Amino acid sequence: MTAREQAEQWLNYPIDNDYKAGIEALLQGPEDALEDAFYKGLAFGTGGMRGVMGVGTNRVNKYTFGKATQGLANYLKKQFPNEQIKVAIAYDCRNNSDQLSRLVAEIFSANGIDVYLFSALRPTPQLSFAVRHLGCHSGIVITASHNPPEYNGYKVYWNDGAQIVAPHDKAIIEEVNALTNPAEIRFEANAEHIYMLGADMDEAFLEASLAQRLTSSTNKELKIVFTSLHGTSITLLPELLKRAGYSNVHIVEAQAEPNGNFPTVKSPNPEERAALDMALELAEKTEADCVIGTDPDSDRIGVAVRNNAGELILLNGNQTGVILTEYLLQHAALKGDEFIAYTIVSSELFKDVANAHGVDAEVCLTGFKHIAALIREHEGNKTFIGGGEESYGYMIGDFVRDKDALTSALIFCDWLGDTLTNGGSAEDYLAQLYAKHGLYQEDLISITKKGRSGSEEIAKMMETLREQPPRALGGDEIVAIADIQSGVLKHLRSNQTEEIDLPASNVLQFFTASGSKISARPSGTEPKIKFYFSVRAEWQSHKDLATQQAELFDQIEAIKKDLGL
Repeated sequence: MTAREQAEQWLNYPIDNDYKAGIEALLQGPEDALEDAFYKGLAFGTGGMRGVMGVGTNRVNKYTFGKATQGLANYLKKQFPNEQIKVAIAYDCRNNSDQLSRLVAEIFSANGIDVYLFSALRPTPQLSFAVRHLGCHSGIVITASHNPPEYNGYKVYWNDGAQIVAPHDKAIIEEVNALTNPAEIRFEANAEHIYMLGADMDEAFLEASLAQRLTSSTNKELKIVFTSLHGTSITLLPELLKRAGYSNVHIVEAQAEPNGNFPTVKSPNPEERAALDMALELAEKTEADCVIGTDPDSDRIGVAVRNNAGELILLNGNQTGVILTEYLLQHAALKGDEFIAYTIVSSELFKDVANAHGVDAEVCLTGFKHIAALIREHEGNKTFIGGGEESYGYMIGDFVRDKDALTSALIFCDWLGDTLTNGGSAEDYLAQLYAKHGLYQEDLISITKKGRSGSEEIAKMMETLREQPPRALGGDEIVAIADIQSGVLKHLRSNQTEEIDLPASNVLQFFTASGSKISARPSGTEPKIKFYFSVRAEWQSHKDLATQQAELFDQIEAIKKDLGL
């Protein structure tokens, strides 16, 4: 059916009057608005279901979330017959997150499922922890992570505390798609099945997070500036740092109050420098050693440290992840059965660091659900030390099975405190890693293409790259191309191919003679295509770090030009 036919069909369904009025307004309004609202249904991607709030099958509302919840409830009953099913639900600071979480809880309860609902907004990693801690069969977080204010989303977790992967993801979608009428959604709440989570769960998480520390010493002089960017980390991170002994913590008060409109930032994304401007300003006033910023649901963390000239510099996601990995491996009591994990678009420096410690480094698709799947696969045989990806997400140990900005912030402060106590610096620490493994520099471009036409443009860009791949980028010969969708790695010099041991995914990667990696990947949760650049060069001891990094940025700019970006 066309978008208009879809909308008109919905008018015949048993829906509430406000929703019906919204559909009628769309039918009378601009055609492109109607098209975008109804041309498809929201689907699960790398980070769950995420979209703009409003009326329509391609929008976040009580019916799209209701349909997802009813489908999940049906699937859980089939997977766990003759069991009293339990589900944990958390929500973040987003507009309508509290109402949507209650709606989801009520639908589960109407299906006879026990629901453990957080009484107030809480971080995503705490939900992952709660699923395991309470022995739940599934979990839900109502969040749109770092997306703009008009978005909200729905993340689904399985009984191991990890986001769903195959075969559950596709099977749940089949159950959801089998529902063709909102009358099939059970909205009638059963209060006897709803239980509220509060301080006891906070205490359990704080204790578990503190148990991940590798040292009992704390540099109490460490000056920290922290911003929650109006998100959920304000509920736990200040207390976590306090219990660890960090008393010199300065909070950006203007951004401390949870607010789904994010009034002080254009985007609540700690990957972007502008989001940390207020924190950086406070850090200069207080002469802080570092800045820590988290995204709205507290699974991503951005940091700034001082270089040898005393200037605050932002670390990119790969740098922070590699630092954490090196620190974890330096202090872990390694027995020979450990591994770390990173994603295909992240820096190969993760692998270099792990291998130098005699530890396996496993690579997986983008998204922490795939890292969690590796943990589940190796459970009982190999010990997971930590993992990370370029998009500012990290996992310390396996007590949480998703990105965890809270514990990552704690371990980052421990690392920086130890480094400064021993007379070192963050810049020297990085330089030592680069001198040992080679200099890496990364960058990312995200191109937004909204609506049906945008999806078609993104598909065309990937098609062109597959059919007419470049032979060199930035003057650096391409020696191999990996197409994760077809599962084939082609070596161009020998014309030989090999299979890629990863699930199919719409990703193309170009590997150059110098060891650089350029990846193209449409986002699974946003109307974007992303280009990831990770360039490598041999370390030059006669040049300082900043100079060498600038040279690699010039190389990245040349690659972008060759790609027409």
